[in-house]
Amino acid sequence: MSEQINKQPGQSMHGIGAVFARLRRSPLAMLGLAAVIALVLIAVFADYIAPYGYAAQDLMSAFEPPSANHWFGTDEFGRDLFSRIIYGSRISLQVGFIAVGIAVFAGGFLGAVSGYYGGRLDNLIMRGMDILLSIPSILLAIAIAASLGPGLFNLMIAVGISSTPNYARIVRGSVLSIRNQEFVEAAKAVGSSDLRIILKHIIPNCMAPIIVQSTLGVAIAILTAAGLSFIGLGIQPPVPEWGAMLSGGREYIRDYAYMTIFPGLAIMISILALNFLGDGLRDALDPKLKQ
Repeated sequence: MSEQINKQPGQSMHGIGAVFARLRRSPLAMLGLAAVIALVLIAVFADYIAPYGYAAQDLMSAFEPPSANHWFGTDEFGRDLFSRIIYGSRISLQVGFIAVGIAVFAGGFLGAVSGYYGGRLDNLIMRGMDILLSIPSILLAIAIAASLGPGLFNLMIAVGISSTPNYARIVRGSVLSIRNQEFVEAAKAVGSSDLRIILKHIIPNCMAPIIVQSTLGVAIAILTAAGLSFIGLGIQPPVPEWGAMLSGGREYIRDYAYMTIFPGLAIMISILALNFLGDGLRDALDPKLKQ
């Protein structure tokens, strides 16, 4: 037993190394990983990267096109768009990661309980998830955000709840495939509680599909948050958020197209990078490739 315990850290590190080695075989996945790391660093060090404050106004410089002083131009209040997009990365990534965290926690718990116990509880939980899945996620997010009101916290709650059913179904399917395996039966035989079995034995073996779905889910969450902000149910001015910046720039799109082009590109690049990374992780974690 002690030998097996001593081997576990090395085996886990070897497993991580093998996954990363397979991930490196995909140029698009590595490109996505590099872009995601760059976005995270930009968000963390926005105070040092942005040349102006996101709310700093200069009405004399309103609607200034891209130039050496303002790389992405300025908006109707003379605010530097480059700085606002830099600061907006904080909001978009924060909403994406926290909303997915909420969905993973809530959906993972419901899916694990549903798959492990089965029976009436499984039927009750899954029928509830089916009801939520029958509503388009963006409409569900709009309904939740409208009932809670605009704001960063409510936006994360709305996006997280609208994504919960997907994770519940993924975890439930994984639990159903492993709940009767020998290591689970062995844990029951030594008297482990159901909670310990779920947390220590079942959930860790469901991590591969959760990681892949979470990576893709962050992209969906960013897009959903941008959509909610675009219609006024997300982040409120003057806090910069890419969707809200698109909404503000649409009134001037004929004469000052750059006000929508650059926020749109920020959203597109972020989602594309996360999708590339998610697809690469899906292939790297595919059991059929573990040879």
